[in-house]
Amino acid sequence: MKQTLFSGIKPSGDLQLGNYIGAISQWLQLQRDYRCFFCLVDYHAITVYQKPEELKKRSFDIIRAYLASGIDPKKSIIFRQSDVSEHTELGWILNTTTKVAELEKMTQYKDYIRKQKKEGPGAGLLNYPTLMAADILLYQTDIVPVGEDQVQHIELARMLARRFNTLYGDVFTIPKSMMKEEGARIMQLNDPSEKMSKSNPAGCIFLSDTPSDAHKKIKRAVTDSGSEIKFDEEKKPAISNLMTIYSVLGRISIKELEIRYENKNYGEFKRDLADLVANFLEDFQEKAEAVSDREIQRILADGATVAKDIAAKTMKDVKQHLGLR
Repeated sequence: MKQTLFSGIKPSGDLQLGNYIGAISQWLQLQRDYRCFFCLVDYHAITVYQKPEELKKRSFDIIRAYLASGIDPKKSIIFRQSDVSEHTELGWILNTTTKVAELEKMTQYKDYIRKQKKEGPGAGLLNYPTLMAADILLYQTDIVPVGEDQVQHIELARMLARRFNTLYGDVFTIPKSMMKEEGARIMQLNDPSEKMSKSNPAGCIFLSDTPSDAHKKIKRAVTDSGSEIKFDEEKKPAISNLMTIYSVLGRISIKELEIRYENKNYGEFKRDLADLVANFLEDFQEKAEAVSDREIQRILADGATVAKDIAAKTMKDVKQHLGLR
């Protein structure tokens, strides 16, 4: 039997190229090798206020992105977190064995505390990691593909699974994280020291950007001193970031890029990359626009049926071990 893999995207903002390269693009190969659960983790989005109409639109846009990228609902289980009530049920149960101090150590929570000056964080933000652990453990997940900034969350999920198994008996599979070395962390075009984010529109390429606008953003991207097109994240972070984007979208190795652009300048490289990104977006958006709301609703309903059946079996086992049944 194939191992089980779980991954998801939160509909808290418009999808950008970093989401595609760091997550969705790698799912294409994974869905051939694993039994994949690709979840729209919408409960995670509402740890901060979301306008309802925008949340619904972004949720559908993410499913469109899944499908436009080649995620196949016949090979993978695509569903919405809020359609499977066992996620929050297990999240509460995991909360009962999680220490507050463990949650306060989480980087995402500490970053919020550091930036927020007027009002404190909501309880949902503090408990975000236990719900994420529930998402993973509910499906007896073996593998979780993550970026560098999410490894801490997987370690917490592993710890909570081991703690539950020790206290109540073996129920949960202990998941392992899968790090994608190339393209796992795409940086801002205008500041390669920061991860690509919707909060910096000038340095971010959104999947909804027009090909023309994306072309201009690439052409304006910062580069490093010198002119050699060489991959070195420490000494040449800007060009290395652009080379990573080129490598993933162009399906060409970094080494091949270095050979191709030997003795060429940054201007030539950025012009070619800008064309590549524009062509990618044109094709991607054409495929996404062809997906109807009705098709999305059908896929989510089918996925939720499969996911809920598996989740219910896990919760039955959990409750029996807890003495609730």
